[in-house]
Amino acid sequence: MPLLLILLLALSCATHGANAAGCDPTTGFITVPLTDAQLPVQSPYDVPLDQRYELVNGMRRMWVYCTDKPHSPASHTRPRTEIRHVPQNYSSGVWQFKGYTYVPSGTTGVSIMKVFGAAKHATTLMLHVYGGALVYYDDWTRVVDRSIYDRWFRLNVIHDVGGAGTLTMFIDGQERLRVAGRGGDIHYFKFGVYTQTAPSHLLESRWRDVRLFTKEAY
Repeated sequence: MPLLLILLLALSCATHGANAAGCDPTTGFITVPLTDAQLPVQSPYDVPLDQRYELVNGMRRMWVYCTDKPHSPASHTRPRTEIRHVPQNYSSGVWQFKGYTYVPSGTTGVSIMKVFGAAKHATTLMLHVYGGALVYYDDWTRVVDRSIYDRWFRLNVIHDVGGAGTLTMFIDGQERLRVAGRGGDIHYFKFGVYTQTAPSHLLESRWRDVRLFTKEAY
């Protein structure tokens, strides 16, 4: 991208705030290197991984059936095929998840992204898909986007742990929702599909260019 255009975009974000079209929420952040070994997949324990996950030309496709087993025999959780950022656990500072995602029509009743860890809950953030809408947990007063089916979109989630104590969600560079955190000492990001309320039989999401950022040295 030409330097002049970069400077103009930075000026637009500074002048108009995070809602300015074309703003890059990662400006001012440091990239955290990730390898495939640091992105392990959790999937139903009784089927081969390649029956629930594929990586082709940088695109990660994850799917699960609502009748599947959990990710381990000892788990009592719902079916999932998810990737966890390892070993980037964090307990302070400002961290950011970025990825391009695609949810095919028909997938519903599923979490596609989460921030794990909270004071009185398992998670600080979960983004659910219901009927094509991307929703904060099951809270229909906090809809991130009402129409995500069958299109690639860029999702950025910023978790300010120790400062403002907030999580801020962006779709294609526009701020869509800001919520308070839920406490907790250790957090990490996960993405993929994790069965929720009234799920479809097949649950699927696709991801590419997933990145991790932070504000300070780690």
